[in-house]
Amino acid sequence: MNVATLSNTGAEPWRKRLGIPAYQVGEAARYAQISAQTVVAWHKIDQKVLSEKRNRERLSYLQLIELAVVAAFRKAKFSLKEIRAAREYVKRDLKSEHPFAEYEFKRYGKSLFTEYEEKGVRRLLKANQAGQLAWKELIGPVLEEFEYEHKGVAIRWHLAGPSSPIIIDPRISFGTPTVKGTPTWIIKGRFDAGESDKEIAEDFNLDVSTVREALKFEGVLPGQQKPWIH
Repeated sequence: MNVATLSNTGAEPWRKRLGIPAYQVGEAARYAQISAQTVVAWHKIDQKVLSEKRNRERLSYLQLIELAVVAAFRKAKFSLKEIRAAREYVKRDLKSEHPFAEYEFKRYGKSLFTEYEEKGVRRLLKANQAGQLAWKELIGPVLEEFEYEHKGVAIRWHLAGPSSPIIIDPRISFGTPTVKGTPTWIIKGRFDAGESDKEIAEDFNLDVSTVREALKFEGVLPGQQKPWIH
């Protein structure tokens, strides 16, 4: 079952929101730690590393996850040419408009790309010393920040890595960044109003360190990672 079907079936209301434009390009870029210009470039028809998006249209949750996965691949030094070829191959195999957002992509990635390599197309994966495709070593870590439901989609994205308390989950607060269920923008608002990190932590039953991570993410405290380009 592909993502398009999953987003329109089932009793859970959040599934119906997966394809609704909800994230501005600027905020999506900040979440993925890339520039807004890069997001725009990746959505151009001639790039084909992401699904097509109309000019000035917001990104859906599925498009956001695809963007995040591509950004993770780029940080791992994969070229856009490799990512584009791989996406087109997996898109055909999974019959999905957003293949990088699917559980099946992570689960069957090794076999998918083994076949992809054998067909003589420019390979995405590099061989290890034993001559085997290093899916687990190379791609596995890239996807650790994304949690996929069984035969479904990525339902949780840890924005600063798998150990990060800041997540985006379409089932919580309509997919806004949160820490343990509390939107980071609310924590920022309380801090801007003059409350201390300790007071905020007590009110929301959070650790002070978690509150401070949320404030760093919101750019209130120093330590937020800067966007990288291309």
